[in-house]
Amino acid sequence: MHFEILVEDQSGKKALDILIPKLIGIENSFKVHPYKGIGRIPKNLCGKVDISKRILLMQLPKLLRGYGNTFANYPKDFPAVVILICDLDAKCLKVFREELFTILNACVQKPETRFCVAIEEGEAWFLGDIPALKKAYPKAKDAVLNAYVNDSICGTWEKLADAIYPGGSAALSNKGWQAIGSEKSEWAGKIAPHMDVNNNASPSFGYLRVKIMELTGSPPI
Repeated sequence: MHFEILVEDQSGKKALDILIPKLIGIENSFKVHPYKGIGRIPKNLCGKVDISKRILLMQLPKLLRGYGNTFANYPKDFPAVVILICDLDAKCLKVFREELFTILNACVQKPETRFCVAIEEGEAWFLGDIPALKKAYPKAKDAVLNAYVNDSICGTWEKLADAIYPGGSAALSNKGWQAIGSEKSEWAGKIAPHMDVNNNASPSFGYLRVKIMELTGSPPI
């Protein structure tokens, strides 16, 4: 099976380029496509979009229509699937998933698709594997890590920054969004290689793992 994976930023791509091979095994293929932010779902699902603006949800209706047409020509013995991976942020999960399925159901040719939402943010998956995090950042603050509730709506990247960044989230925030994005990408590159995909306390990561197991018919390696 081939996996087309859509993510909202470069830090997500960096983590998934490391994690996806652990989840799908060597007999399957994948490609991670990063976008420049999550954005909003357009009101007109069939309207024209500016393809130069690589905003994930803005492009999603067009992307799924395109994948539906492309996948229809794939050989039956090597099918393909789209996996959308994005942050929930402050959205309602139930409503957000309904909106995503509305886009999918509007496609004439529906691509095989799974929607996997990190709750609250992708950093929740790093915090779900404390041993991996501690290997990457041995001086991470245990008091912050022990107080974190998995997949809680609490300002997840800020919690991770408070645990591992000098001066915490306040110091990082003062440097602006570009610095935050750069630091998130560094976290992904350092933590993901140590992660055990079979043992992660984040329920939303567990959902991704189960969906991939269902598609491949085998457990992660």
